[in-house]
Amino acid sequence: MVPALLGLLAVAATTVPAAPADAATAQVTAHATATQDVSPAAIRTQDAAEEELVLRYAPVVRVREQEEPCGDGEPYPPTDVDVLMDNDGVALRGPWTANDLVGIGPNADDIGAGLLDYHLDFPGDALAPGCGYEQWGRTISRGTSPTVYGRVVADAARPEQIAVQYWFFYVFNDFNNLHEGDWEMIQLVFDAPDAESALDVDPTSVGYSQHSGAERADWGDEKLEIVDDTHPVVYPAEGSHANFFSPALYLGASSATGVGCDDATDPHTELRTRTAVVPAEDYQAEYPWLGFEGRWGERQEAFYNGPTGPNMKSQWTAPIRWSETGWRDSSATVPLGASLTPNATDAFCGAVEAGSDVLRQLLRNPQAVLLGLAVIVALLAAIASRTRWGPGDPYPVMQRRSWGRIIVAARRMYARHPLLFIGIGLVYVPVMLLAAGLQWLLVEAGELTSLVDTDGDQNVASVFVVVLMGGAISLLAYFCVVAATAQALRGLDAGERVTVLSAYRAVRAKLRPLALVAARLVVVCWALLLFVFTAPLALVYAVRNGFAVQAVMMEDRPAGAAFRRSRDVVRGQWWRATAVAALVVGLGAITGPLVGVILLLVSDGSFNVINLITALVYVVTIPFVALVLGYLYVDLSLRAGSPEAGEDRPDVRAEVLS
Repeated sequence: MVPALLGLLAVAATTVPAAPADAATAQVTAHATATQDVSPAAIRTQDAAEEELVLRYAPVVRVREQEEPCGDGEPYPPTDVDVLMDNDGVALRGPWTANDLVGIGPNADDIGAGLLDYHLDFPGDALAPGCGYEQWGRTISRGTSPTVYGRVVADAARPEQIAVQYWFFYVFNDFNNLHEGDWEMIQLVFDAPDAESALDVDPTSVGYSQHSGAERADWGDEKLEIVDDTHPVVYPAEGSHANFFSPALYLGASSATGVGCDDATDPHTELRTRTAVVPAEDYQAEYPWLGFEGRWGERQEAFYNGPTGPNMKSQWTAPIRWSETGWRDSSATVPLGASLTPNATDAFCGAVEAGSDVLRQLLRNPQAVLLGLAVIVALLAAIASRTRWGPGDPYPVMQRRSWGRIIVAARRMYARHPLLFIGIGLVYVPVMLLAAGLQWLLVEAGELTSLVDTDGDQNVASVFVVVLMGGAISLLAYFCVVAATAQALRGLDAGERVTVLSAYRAVRAKLRPLALVAARLVVVCWALLLFVFTAPLALVYAVRNGFAVQAVMMEDRPAGAAFRRSRDVVRGQWWRATAVAALVVGLGAITGPLVGVILLLVSDGSFNVINLITALVYVVTIPFVALVLGYLYVDLSLRAGSPEAGEDRPDVRAEVLS
C-alpha cells in the first residue's frame, strides 16, 4: 500500500479541479463554457443504450502473428489494466527525480488521486528491453482476456453529434521510441445527440489513432473492413501499436505519423477481446485509475518517456473537435516492388531504426558512445592522412597511383567528360522501367496475385520472388555500366573519340564473356550468402574475381582468362583492393538512399516518385564508382608486374550521341 500521503492527495483531488489535458483543450473547454449552456452534459449518463452501442461496434483486433515467444510478431495484446493494480512489480515514483520511490504496488484508488507528473515504473529497462517486458506482460496477464475499454462521450461544443471510443493499453511500446506503457484508441462518430438515437443510424466516420495523429475513414469506405456489419477491423502495427485500416508497411516522417516504418503486414492473429464498458458519468467510481494524471511508464528523456493516460488526451473531453482537426485522410504505404538499388523508403526505415539505436545508447551510456564516435573520426582521419591525394591527373590511365590519387583521378576524368559518363549511367532508366513492368506482370496480372493476397507464408514467397527479380535486374544494370565505363576509360587513354554508343557497342561485342563473368559472380556469391558461416567467403570471392569485368573490357580476355587475371592482380593486394572498392562502392550505394531520406523528411512527395529520384541519382554515381574500379584495376595490374605507364596523352573530347 502506498503511504498515507496519497490518501491526503486523494482528498485534495476531490476539492481541486483536475488540470486540463493540454493548453488547446483548456482553451476549447473555456470557449464552450462561455458561449453556450452545456446541454446535454458533456459526458452522458451511462444507460442500457450506451452499453448496447459500445458493444455493437466493438472492434475486431488483428495483431501480427508471433510464432514463438520473443520472436518476430506482436507480443503485446491490449491488456486489462487491473493486472497492474496491487502488483508488486509496479512502482509509483514521484516527479522530483528519476528514482523518487513513493510506493510499491499502488492500487487503483492510489493513482486515481491525480498525481500529475508521477510515474508508474514497470520491471525492466525501457532503453534495453530485451524480452523482459514481453515475459512480464505474459505473466501478469495470465488468466485474463485482451481488453478494450469502450465509452460513449459527447462534445460540449457539438451537441448534435456523439462519439464512441475504444481504448487499448499495451505494457510496452517496442518501436523506435521505446517506452513503457502505450495507449492507443479508435473512435466512431455519429450524427446523433445521444446513444439511443445513435442506435438507429450508422456511424458517419471512424478515426484510428496513430502515434500523435489519426487517420479517418467514412463508414462504408473501401479501406474500412467491417465484420458482421458493425465491427470495424483494426490492424495495430507491430511494436508501435499505431492502428491501421489494412495490412501494409506504413512510413511516417513526423510526430503525427510516427518517424519510421510501422509494420502491419500479414500474417495476423485475431484476438478474442473483452469489451469493458466505461461509464460515461463518474467513470472513476468503476475505474478509479482513469483519474491518474501521471505517466503510464518509466521516466525517460524525450520520446522515450512513458505516455499519459486517456483522461489527459484532448479527445477524452472534446472528441468531435479532435476528429475535425486531428484526423488525416490517408497513411503512406511503402510500395512493394523490385528493388533496382537500395531505395529511399528501405533506407529510411533502416536509418531511423539505426539512429534510434544510437540515440538510446547515447542516453544509456553517453561517455562510451561519444568515445566510440571520436575513435571512428580519428580512424578515418588517420586513414585519409596515410595516402597522397595529389596530383591526381586522370592521364595517362596506365599509371600507378595511391588510393587517394585514384579517387581524385576518377573525379577529374568524370568532370572532363560528364555527358559521356552520365550517358553511360542512363542505362538505369530503361532497366528500372523493365523491372517495374515485370513486377506488375508478376504481382498484379500474373500468378503471384494470390500469393500477395492470402496468408503470410505465401506473401513471403511472393516477396522473395519479386526481390530476387529486382536484384537480378539491378546487377544487370550494374555490370553494363561498369563494362561500358571500363571501355570508355580504355578508349580515352588511347586518344580515341569515345561516345556512349561506341562504349555500349564494345560491350555488345563482348557480351558472351561478360555474361559468363556476371553469371558466375552472381551465382557463386549468392550461394555463399545463403549460409551465415560462408557469407565472409562471398566477400573474399567477390574481391578476388570482381575485376574480371575490367579484364574482359580493357584487355580483351575471355571469361576464364579474365577470372585468372583478376585473381593474379589481387594476389598479395587483397586488403588494398578491398578497402578502396568497399569505400567507393559503399559511398556510391548510400548516396541515392541518402538523397531519398532527405526528400522524405522535407517534402510530401509520393514514395514512388522519391524512389524514382533515388534511382536517378545512381545514373550519376555508379559511373563514378566504375571509374574508380577501372583506375584501381590498372593500379593493381601495374603493382602486380605489368609494364610501366606510358607517356601522358592529351585530353580527348567525348560526346554523347543522340
